Amino acid sequence: MQYKTQSIAKTYWLGAMLIFAVQVLFGLLGGLVYVMPNLIPVNLLDFSTIRMVHTNALIVWLLLGFFGAAYYLIPEEAEREIYSPKLAYIQFAIFFGGALAAVVGYLFHIHASEARSYLEQPLWVKLGIIVAALIFLFNISMTVLQGRKTAITNVLLFGLWGIAIFFLFSLYNPANLSEDKMFWWYVVHLWVEGVWELVMAAVLAFLMLKMTGVDREVIEKWLYVIVATALFSGILGTGHHFYWIGAPGYWQWIGSIFSALEIVPFFGMVLFTFSMVWKGRRDHPNKAALLWSLGCSVLAFFGAGVWGFMHTLHGVNFYTHGTQVTAAHGHLAFYGAYVCLNLAIMTYAFPQLYNRAPYNQVLNMLSFWVLSSGVVFMTVSLTFAGVLQTHLERVMGMSYMDAQDQLGLFYIMRLGAGVVTVIGAFLFIYSLLVPRSAEAIAPGRSTPVAAAAE
Repeated sequence: MQYKTQSIAKTYWLGAMLIFAVQVLFGLLGGLVYVMPNLIPVNLLDFSTIRMVHTNALIVWLLLGFFGAAYYLIPEEAEREIYSPKLAYIQFAIFFGGALAAVVGYLFHIHASEARSYLEQPLWVKLGIIVAALIFLFNISMTVLQGRKTAITNVLLFGLWGIAIFFLFSLYNPANLSEDKMFWWYVVHLWVEGVWELVMAAVLAFLMLKMTGVDREVIEKWLYVIVATALFSGILGTGHHFYWIGAPGYWQWIGSIFSALEIVPFFGMVLFTFSMVWKGRRDHPNKAALLWSLGCSVLAFFGAGVWGFMHTLHGVNFYTHGTQVTAAHGHLAFYGAYVCLNLAIMTYAFPQLYNRAPYNQVLNMLSFWVLSSGVVFMTVSLTFAGVLQTHLERVMGMSYMDAQDQLGLFYIMRLGAGVVTVIGAFLFIYSLLVPRSAEAIAPGRSTPVAAAAE
């Protein structure tokens, strides 16, 4: 059954895809600066601004994707319409407008940022984000409280409330650098390696429920196991960021042990998605959404799990921290866990929201392979660059700039991977928004996907 207020998700996802395009383009521009640092005059656009737009756009469009996912799946899970559509659109206007204002400020130096990666937004933008978050939490919480409660809605609400609560730490910016880094990681780590994982697990559970036909009870048991392991490992796993910032030495042991366990929930998601598909008795017509869902769990396992584990033990991290190894892990982890998640739920939902059969599926699946290949090759290039950088700087004692001169080949490879990534991103956007004329369905007719969902 479809609900009228599920269409709210379209607004959020269209905004998300616009910022997604900006994010990958600025990422490509940053990769170009690594190869040709004098191509763009510094007084016109410096690298720090390019990086700031790239990373902030990533966070903004992923959050817009999460909001859209909540507005789409909660009506189906709660079996009622969203409490207040008007509040949902007000929230979008505040959040999207604040994000655009911040980007314009970065580009034209209208206001000073706080110079904290991912949290560079000025105070007034942060306060606007908090207002938007409060509106969102009130809206979806009232919807769930007045409707059916399920494990999926419970976990999703827990994750979304956690996102809002931990963001409050961004308002505290102490002068002491060690203290600043501790509170900074309370936002960044507890988001991406904590509550965001709950959102990921809930959305994947919803997709598996809809596309495989496996009983809800089975999916909910898997969901609770994944959530328990994610919180158990992720919270104290924050300690791997405290190794070298002046925190007590016991964090080296706590961080190493619990960070090593952070691979468990991601492996659990791989087992979960593949076992649900294997056990499923439904031949769902939306093959592209199923591909993105399976790809999400696999690439998250490698990016967040394997690549994170490679340099999370303090004995290894002593040499690798602050090198391109971290960049390699970050790119594949964000892409696998959260980019693929948003693209999976969009691919599943858009045919129903536009009342069309799954369209451009071949192009959509091609975009998965192109986009994923670009990010994976970029990750491998940065990994080799990071290993060489670690040896040159931390073992041989070479200066930073001299070491960078030796990494040029890997940066060229990373730039080529960036070009492929941008192509894949625009292929996805085109495949989702532009249907083939023969596949359009007249208003009022049921689609194969809608029929399967019902």
